[in-house]
Amino acid sequence: MTRAIPTTMKGVQLTGHGGLDCLQYREDIPVPYPGPGDVLVKVTATAKNNTDRKVREGLYGTNDAEATTSFQMAASSGLTFPRIQGADVVGRVVAVGQGVAASRLGERGLLDFNIYADDREDINLTPDYYGHGADGGFAEYVVVPSAQFHAMPDDLMSDAELATLGMCSWQTAYHMLTSASVSDGEQVLISGASGGVGTALIQLCRLMGAVPHAISSPGKAEGLRKLGAESVIDRSGLDGSQAWLRAVAKATGDATIDAVMDLSGGAITNPLLDVMTQRMPARTTYPRLAIAGASAGNITEIYWTKIYLFQIRIFGVSHGTRAEAGQLMQWIRSGALQPVLHGTFRLSELRRAETYFAEQRRTDYLGKIVIVPDDEWEAHGRAYAL
Repeated sequence: MTRAIPTTMKGVQLTGHGGLDCLQYREDIPVPYPGPGDVLVKVTATAKNNTDRKVREGLYGTNDAEATTSFQMAASSGLTFPRIQGADVVGRVVAVGQGVAASRLGERGLLDFNIYADDREDINLTPDYYGHGADGGFAEYVVVPSAQFHAMPDDLMSDAELATLGMCSWQTAYHMLTSASVSDGEQVLISGASGGVGTALIQLCRLMGAVPHAISSPGKAEGLRKLGAESVIDRSGLDGSQAWLRAVAKATGDATIDAVMDLSGGAITNPLLDVMTQRMPARTTYPRLAIAGASAGNITEIYWTKIYLFQIRIFGVSHGTRAEAGQLMQWIRSGALQPVLHGTFRLSELRRAETYFAEQRRTDYLGKIVIVPDDEWEAHGRAYAL
């Protein structure tokens, strides 16, 4: 340790699966100590993600639709209680572990949220993350690997804005596009386009030269177009493939959809497959579906004959790779990615933030909610308070 660090801190612990009563604000949590290769970060801002709610409610079952559980991809990973959630952490290094240069003290950074199983750069088969398999940023301090706390210029943007560019949404979005081999000039249809991953997909499509078409509600259309959406398909009242075919054709100027990035699942997925397979002779690539969410339902009935006769490529996506995180960090430093901040809440108000998120996420708001520790509120939170 290189400076006086308190022995206890304030933070919110998730104590089990269930309702908001499982989120307990405490003032006596032991401050973690950085081990070899680690840094201790004084947290200034942490973006909220839908995965925080889904983990709390136990909605990550993979076999039993009624099970209350969280994902555990390997024996060494997974959720235990109590757990401090919060994956998209921004803050400053206040102490370093053995083997980490003292020159990093005072450095502002953004966390690559993954808990990687190994050192491979191009594959991540057993994903876990800070805020799930280890404590995250809904506290005053967090310990993370120094190699995954990426330095960011102080004058780039505010800490709250920087937190909205965290890897939980952005790396998922980027991995959807790379998995489906989306390339320059391709037409990409995005469901759930107004959420954190969806808005990231829109920007990344433009950065990679692809043309994004967003599925959302009418009240969000202007904001999504400002982010780069070529068109916005109104999902309201669309029922069945024919209605979806007409709506997408009208909005996109009858474009051939090369790939679908699906964050919704449920009944929406099947019509989107039909959208991709209408004019197969006009295509130059196989239809591709990347799916990284199930906000509209965890079960979809699909004819396997449709999948194999039309040769649809399907990619399941959760987390990306070290290499993709590195690329995203470069784009952030260069100013290529635009933060989408909706507003801030104090850490002590996390329950209220969760309620607000649940009530507002289906309305016309865009952007991330960011949680700021109470002792950092004046410096990093008040200017964006809801």
